[in-house]
Order: sequence, then structure tokens, then C-alpha cells
Amino acid sequence: MTKKAIFFDLDNTIYSAPSVGDELFASLLRLIMESGEFNSSFDAIKTDIMRKPFQVVAANHQFSDALTQKGIDFLKNLTYEGTIKPFDDYKEVSNLPVKKFLVTTGFVKLQQSKIRGMGIEQDFIEIHIVDLTTSDKTKKDVFADIIQRHDYHISDVLVIGDDLHSEIKAAQELGIDAILYDKSDLNPDNLSLPKIADFKQLNDFI
Repeated sequence: MTKKAIFFDLDNTIYSAPSVGDELFASLLRLIMESGEFNSSFDAIKTDIMRKPFQVVAANHQFSDALTQKGIDFLKNLTYEGTIKPFDDYKEVSNLPVKKFLVTTGFVKLQQSKIRGMGIEQDFIEIHIVDLTTSDKTKKDVFADIIQRHDYHISDVLVIGDDLHSEIKAAQELGIDAILYDKSDLNPDNLSLPKIADFKQLNDFI
């Protein structure tokens, strides 16, 4: 198996979102809790805020339209100004003999600030931020576009990320090989795709 490129997710794949989430989302979580305009447990919402796009969280936990819009308005201009430490094994990525693309879903200003906070811009030949508030594009669309523009075959590329319902699903729908990065061992081992917890393991798949 010889891969030419890897498409990486960002949140909970390159770094731990909860490591900055309590500080970053404190005001948002307070807004949600004080509103009471949701149909779920607050603890479940807090967990999902760290792992999923806000619009997905809002839909899954039945936020009111007003609360959803307030959350979007808040997040549009939110940035993180501190440094962010990638997972320790991220250093292995620079040794991989393939081209690397970063494809993440979120609010543009916030995702850009996180990327800057990690200082990883130079590690990728392209960085794509899928912002659900400004575009109908999905990760699947971005993957397909990269493959076409770079004249890749689907067998040339590999997708790695932590979300079975986002980048992994998009890869599978396109017929691209995918690997679940499960640093915290949140998913069972008997999945229909490989699961790793250290980027060193990627060498076995390229």
C-alpha cells in the first residue's frame, strides 16, 4: 500500500479539545445553562461541545432556535489567544513521507486561532476550514475537491480523524481508506476500520 497524501482532522486528532475547552467555552456553556432552552443533560452537552461542531450539538440536544443563534453569534468571533500543545505523538507526523492536508469543521476565526496556537501551519500543504455558517460545503466535498485538483486516485489518499460521523463517514462514502484516531479509547475495537492511538502506527498504513 502506497499512499501519496493524508487528510487530517484537527480537534481531538492533533490536540485535545478538552485541554483548552473549559477556558475557551466557559462563557458559551454559561449561556447555554442559564437559558435552559435545551432538551438534554447539561453534562452531555458539555461533553459534546468539546468533540462536535456546535450546530450538531445544538440539533442533537434540541436547543431552541434562539439559543442556537446566540451560540453561533458568540462563536463567530471567538478566538483562542494562548498556546496549544498538540498530542505528544504529533511530532511523528513530520516524518511521514506523504503530503498532508488539514480539513476541519468549525468557525473560521476560532479554528485559525487554534492552528496558530499550535504553530502547525507549515506542516500542511493546504488547510481547509469547513464553516457551516457560511457554506454548504462538507468535508466530503473538500476531500473530493482535493483528490480532483491534485489528480489523486482514491487509493492514493488516507483520512484520519476521531469522529465516526464526520471525516470518517465522509471518507467511507467516497471509498477512501480511513483510520480512527482514538487517543482516549472511546470507541470499541471491533469497528469496520482500523483504530490507532499513536501517529507512529500510521506507518503501517502508508
